[in-house]
Amino acid sequence: MSRIGKNPIAIPGGVEVKVGEQSIEVKGPMGAISTPTDSAVTYEVKDGAVFVGRVDDSKASRSQHGLRRTLLANCIEGVSKGFSKTLEVIGVGYKVGVSGNKVELAVGFSHPVVMPMPEGITAKAEGNKLTVSGVDKQLVGETAATIRRVRPPEPYKGKGIKYDNEIIRRKAGKSGAKG
Repeated sequence: MSRIGKNPIAIPGGVEVKVGEQSIEVKGPMGAISTPTDSAVTYEVKDGAVFVGRVDDSKASRSQHGLRRTLLANCIEGVSKGFSKTLEVIGVGYKVGVSGNKVELAVGFSHPVVMPMPEGITAKAEGNKLTVSGVDKQLVGETAATIRRVRPPEPYKGKGIKYDNEIIRRKAGKSGAKG
């Protein structure tokens, strides 16, 4: 039995879970999201929790058991609390700004980089920090990675866009010629 899959998912107050044929709809105070179901996995909502089980012990159903439970748990956490990633823009003259649903980055190019935010994702800039937040954990992570990809941090001066909890391994620069 999957250690992750056998744990029940508690449904917090204000969150509604509907199990359908093709997908599971989750609605809460932060919004609504759905995740696809798999025929090898069973879902049962009772006593304020969702129980995820397997149809049989085949390799396919064992591999889907923990995955589908985690995806559903992320949906429930997303509509109740939400997810966020914080990025730092480090460098002389590097700036970040948000206007509407677009993020504007001035990161050393000859032009500012304007990135539109996907549906359901909000961005907030405070100084040199940019916070990307939303209901969908995968979409928040992918959006933050796309923004970071514009100017990844470099190892010599540490300039670029990095996650707030990321540690950049620094390298020593060239030494002068001795002789």
